[in-house]
Amino acid sequence: MVVQLATRVDDDQAEEFRETTKKLGLSTADALRMFVSSFNEYQGFPYQVRVRQVAEPFENEREASDFANDLSMRMIADEEG
Repeated sequence: MVVQLATRVDDDQAEEFRETTKKLGLSTADALRMFVSSFNEYQGFPYQVRVRQVAEPFENEREASDFANDLSMRMIADEEG
């Protein structure tokens, strides 16, 4: 059996969604089905969901570079598992 899911979004979001799916060669229905399938496969969002925190600016370029390097190394380690 196939069921219909529905939601409401504002006009701007809907138009941007339509334009983006069209650029990708998808229908909006295809994109939503792909999201639902990925959501179910991952047992949650197929991307990281987090609360955005207020960030303090880096003191200097070196601090920013060190942060980026550390983050990259953690991401690589997580993928290697």
